[in-house]
Amino acid sequence: MSARPMPIQETEPSAAKRFIAAARQLYADEPDTDKRWQKMGPLLSELLADAGVKAQSGKWPSCDQGGLTEGGPQAQNLLLYEDPDHGFVINGLVKAPGTRTNIHDHAHNWTLYGVLDGHETIERYERLDDGSKPDYAEVRKSENAQVGPGKIDLVRPWQIHAEESGEERTVAIIVRAEKPGGFLQGRYDPETSKYWQGYGPTQIPFEFE
Repeated sequence: MSARPMPIQETEPSAAKRFIAAARQLYADEPDTDKRWQKMGPLLSELLADAGVKAQSGKWPSCDQGGLTEGGPQAQNLLLYEDPDHGFVINGLVKAPGTRTNIHDHAHNWTLYGVLDGHETIERYERLDDGSKPDYAEVRKSENAQVGPGKIDLVRPWQIHAEESGEERTVAIIVRAEKPGGFLQGRYDPETSKYWQGYGPTQIPFEFE
């Protein structure tokens, strides 16, 4: 008597694959950019809540945040996924304790910044001058929020902001409309009112399961 064949076990898609599929569907269904990025938030919330994603992020390497002044080295992001059809990317960002980004904007790029692990401070700034003076920008801090796991910040184009990790390693998952690094973004120094531009973070390919 021959043995019965073992049933094929279907494995459930990972949280990363579910998010990518849902994000691709959202791009197909929602033509309005602002509405699309607001609807992307709940999808990212599900990804951040997945225990498996948090577990694998424990193996992600720290990312250099570059110089805080003009001419400093570029920051780094882990490139977890780039969509071949719609162009959106998923980045990982791991900051060592007490690491601060420079004050910057993302130019035209839409961004969702989600805290996966650890606690940090998210700062928002408003620009006070009219932008007519070269290499000059007056900015003032308008928000200083202490955030933890699950917090999502929607950063619209040209919004000025910065992040700083607390006393622990922090991990963020960032969804962007376009891969940074190929276009200039604004940089700001509120102490000197210096304004300059630099390319976005260097993309380091890293497997996202």
